[in-house]
Amino acid sequence: MVYLISYDLNKAGKNYEGVYKAIKDASTGAWCHPLESTWLIKSALSSANAVFEKIQPELDSDDRCLVIEVKDNYQGWLTKKMWDYIRENLFS
Repeated sequence: MVYLISYDLNKAGKNYEGVYKAIKDASTGAWCHPLESTWLIKSALSSANAVFEKIQPELDSDDRCLVIEVKDNYQGWLTKKMWDYIRENLFS
């Protein structure tokens, strides 16, 4: 399954590396970070809730996080290289 993860980390000096690691750990190894606070991951986890549970320990109570399953129906304005990666690694 492919999930979109978006977040706002609201505390100054937040340790983004912990959040990044949790997101990568929730993936199969196929992930991309196309926008500043947005990731797409391919995951063996069966629900958005299961993905969120991997990330939640790295979040503070005033942070915000959104996890949504993504189907093979997408569009946007990214580089050709990013679109190629998404097609070949996340939706293949």
